[in-house]
Amino acid sequence: MRRWPLISSAAAVLVAAGCGGSASNTRVVQTPAPPTTTTALVKPPPPKPRPRPPLPPANNGSLPQTSQQPRAGTPAFNAEMAALWAGVKANSVHAALPAFFPAAAYAQVKAISDPRGDWQDRLVGGYAQDLAAAHNLLGGGAGSAQLVEVDVPSQYAHLVPPGSCDNSLSYWEVPNSRVVYRENGELKSFGIASMISWRGYWYVVHLGSVTGGGGTVDDPETGKGTAQASSTC
Repeated sequence: MRRWPLISSAAAVLVAAGCGGSASNTRVVQTPAPPTTTTALVKPPPPKPRPRPPLPPANNGSLPQTSQQPRAGTPAFNAEMAALWAGVKANSVHAALPAFFPAAAYAQVKAISDPRGDWQDRLVGGYAQDLAAAHNLLGGGAGSAQLVEVDVPSQYAHLVPPGSCDNSLSYWEVPNSRVVYRENGELKSFGIASMISWRGYWYVVHLGSVTGGGGTVDDPETGKGTAQASSTC
């Protein structure tokens, strides 16, 4: 009996593939890798600068005087009084200077030999002493005391003419405004002896006393207090 050789199943498959006409081409398709995404680190924008308080213009004192009567309660006035209050709380004349009558304006107003020297030595010197006295009035509560308002008795405002009090120009003056504040839950107040005008703005010129040498608190009271009429200049 004749025996046929055995062909492995794998070989049979190869033979069958070769006998079936032209061989088919196998295409391998590669899927492209997804693009790499790079996340850039974006710096946050710098914080916006805090807006400056709307104080009177810095060069206001060097400009000519006007006859405009100032008004209390304007943004500029409130900013000035905030500066005054900051000076009282910190016992700092530098902090309170934005509320004070400008040196350049004083040099125009006064018909004296050295108005700038008088402004620096007598007026600012007395202002510093009055601020210290008001600071001492607040005592241990100075850090937490809060300004409530500055009440200006506009009915007492009057025009000071040239020739009075060694003045070469006129200005408006208002006496005895009240600085109202709250300390340890209690409403208190003290006075601003005199404010005068320059170009439609009020400025402190005497805080504690018009005639005193400094170191005075004007009429400290519990509550809002009461402004008094005066003919100061």
